[in-house]
Amino acid sequence: MLWLLFLLVACAAAVAAAREPEGAGAGRGALSLYEAAFLSGGPQRVGDLALVVMDRQRRLLLAHTGWVTVVDPDGRDELERSVISAIGPHGQSPVPAVRSALASAAPVRALADRLVTAGLAVPAAARTNVAAAVRHVRAAVGLVLLMGAAALLIVPPESGRGQAAAWFTLPLLLTLSCLAIARVEVHPYTRWASPAGQKLLGRIETPRPRPGRPARRADERGGGVAGGCGRDAADAEILTALALHGASALPDPALRAAFKAHWGH
Repeated sequence: MLWLLFLLVACAAAVAAAREPEGAGAGRGALSLYEAAFLSGGPQRVGDLALVVMDRQRRLLLAHTGWVTVVDPDGRDELERSVISAIGPHGQSPVPAVRSALASAAPVRALADRLVTAGLAVPAAARTNVAAAVRHVRAAVGLVLLMGAAALLIVPPESGRGQAAAWFTLPLLLTLSCLAIARVEVHPYTRWASPAGQKLLGRIETPRPRPGRPARRADERGGGVAGGCGRDAADAEILTALALHGASALPDPALRAAFKAHWGH
């Protein structure tokens, strides 16, 4: 009955997989646009939103060549001042360099801390732990299959391989169930939003402006942007789409090109 040793290993792997940490979170009211950007795409999405907000106000110029130029050097809040600081004293910088600097800027870190404290964002350590836990569960599935195959190889046909295979069904089902639950609850495994944050994101309408659609800046319409967010419907649609879906959702081809540029171009 040597195959029972393989069964014990498989069961131990299944039990360990079942003990992997689960996600948790607590919720609160509606999200601001910058909060939605962080929960949807992390620190870099927040910086991207700030760049586009300032571009639409004509206080920055995002060029399709991948460079950003300061037009108005006076930021209206800490995040905008971080944008200007990231661009540098010469008032012009490659967009990739600015995006990289903004991802670790103090206002972005403070926003992340507030969301984590509110239970809406997943702490950095938890994101790492969840990803590692999923890898462990996948490894457990592979180990159960390996042990089952090894057991079937050493069981003589006349002893009944079907009975031996049946014993491996439970640990296999347990590990596969853990993997399925992880995929439903925390997929993708580095998601920024906690389950509570995901629920709040789900309440936001998700416009996707059509590429090629005119996207005039605020000063061209005689309007502005209140609190870093669009005051009229057009701005609200564009900025919400950016916050939730990233730069690929921007309707202006020149803006999309600015964010696609490589370092130094």
